[in-house]
Amino acid sequence: MDMKLDGRLLKLMLSSAANNLINHKKYLNDLNVFPVPDGDTGTNMGKTFQSANAAAQAVASDSVSEVLDAMATASLRGARGNSGVILSQILRGYARAANVNRVTKEAAPTNESKLENRNMFAIMRCMKFGAETAYRAVMKPTEGTILTVAREMAEFAEANYSKFKSATKYFAAILQAGRESLARTPELLPMLKQANVVDAGGAGLILLIEGAVHLLTHGEEIPLRDEVERTVAPQIAAKMDIDIKYVYCTEFIIVKSGDSATSAAQFQTLIEPKGDSLVVIEDDDIVKVHIHTNNPGAVMEEGLKLGELSDIKIDNMRYQHAEAADGLPANIELKEHGFVAVSTGDGIEQMFRDMGVDIVVAGGQTMNPSTQDILDAVESVPAKAVYILPNNKNIVLAAEQVVELTEKAVAVIPTKSIPEGIAAMFAFDGDGEIDANKENMTEAAAMVKSGYVTYAARDSEIDGLSIKQNDIMGLDGGKVKVVGDSPTDICRQVVEILSDDDTASISLYYGEDVDEAEAEALQAQLEEAYSLCDVMVYRGGQPLYYYIISVE
Repeated sequence: MDMKLDGRLLKLMLSSAANNLINHKKYLNDLNVFPVPDGDTGTNMGKTFQSANAAAQAVASDSVSEVLDAMATASLRGARGNSGVILSQILRGYARAANVNRVTKEAAPTNESKLENRNMFAIMRCMKFGAETAYRAVMKPTEGTILTVAREMAEFAEANYSKFKSATKYFAAILQAGRESLARTPELLPMLKQANVVDAGGAGLILLIEGAVHLLTHGEEIPLRDEVERTVAPQIAAKMDIDIKYVYCTEFIIVKSGDSATSAAQFQTLIEPKGDSLVVIEDDDIVKVHIHTNNPGAVMEEGLKLGELSDIKIDNMRYQHAEAADGLPANIELKEHGFVAVSTGDGIEQMFRDMGVDIVVAGGQTMNPSTQDILDAVESVPAKAVYILPNNKNIVLAAEQVVELTEKAVAVIPTKSIPEGIAAMFAFDGDGEIDANKENMTEAAAMVKSGYVTYAARDSEIDGLSIKQNDIMGLDGGKVKVVGDSPTDICRQVVEILSDDDTASISLYYGEDVDEAEAEALQAQLEEAYSLCDVMVYRGGQPLYYYIISVE
């Protein structure tokens, strides 16, 4: 006999589902060694559903709709990776259906009033709403993925709900339909067939349903245990040659501003040409964004027009694919020194690479990477000792936590700006020991004066300066010193503030909104004004800042 389908039972089902997914995380990660992992599917779906389950368990009542509402909200905020975002939308659809079921009289066909029939109808509608919500969230749905598995399970549920009197048997039949759908994914997506694997996101969804059905069938949760060591032909997938058009998997949340003149729909239209795999989800007070792009800064700059950014995560998928393809064998020969730097702007990134930086973690002002992001980069560098250049005061502390989390020798150079990071790299001695290098690089960074030219995001009053939205501001370090309406004029004023009789070199890194001719004209003016100094101009390509200024 079926148990009563209420919030208490739902919480048990969710917990069993979460445990089953986590138990098979490695299996899902192995499946997703191609085409390019958005991180790892098992890890991303696991973290997404863990957030949802924790919120569901915290609900005090036994209301199904309240439990699902809490789950849906938490899953959106905690969603990671493309698979995680789509999963959050499936869960959001379940919540929408539960609320409809609660307020409508359509809970069962009019000639069927038994509890069992109401249950089947409610379950069917959850499956249907979940699939529909997920499809609407994705700009260009791809068949042969988690979307297909969710849709085909929903189609089976809708076609057969009236045939069942037991919710347990109904769920089990839906699960079997999902398994059959998952087995067909290689026929729908050629890259799956080439790699001899099924879709990882779809497999994750099946694992969740399996966990829930196990609870219904056996009356107990699947226990959380060590990962099941299952692999699926990763050696086949590793040989695939993947053309990565858009390098950065970019995710963030926009906390909407009440006075924003931009809507989520307008934001989506603006960023759509900047990449693919775009998912933009609007909830009550937030917008969840996922996109593959070559310019995360440009996407986030558009996001700032909607509100403040949080939960920023940016992965370089080219590195992820290289690691998956190469396997980083245990006997790889480690070099003595390696480098991880944080920066934004393709010009600045290339400059760091030219100087020997192994991995550039996308980040900076408004987009601070986490300790985990930096740790992942450090672990990926094939070196015995790794130097970390945070290049922003808000990232230094996160970088310092890495020292205790890795077995590698790590030196955090507390650089607070891009110019400081570049100066530190110039001071590195390839024959030196890590402690000596850390000291010398830190001293070199401290000798640099950094300035910025940017725009005001809002009206404000700072240090006696009256600033209006979109005014051009000049900063000495983190302090606003001058305000005007011309980036070029403000840049000249900041250089004057930073320079003194001992100044030997002035370097400018111009951003994505500055024309090359304009930057070269400014260089000529500064060379005339500071004839005894070396004046150099580089294309930084950074968002938000018209110029980053270095004076030494």
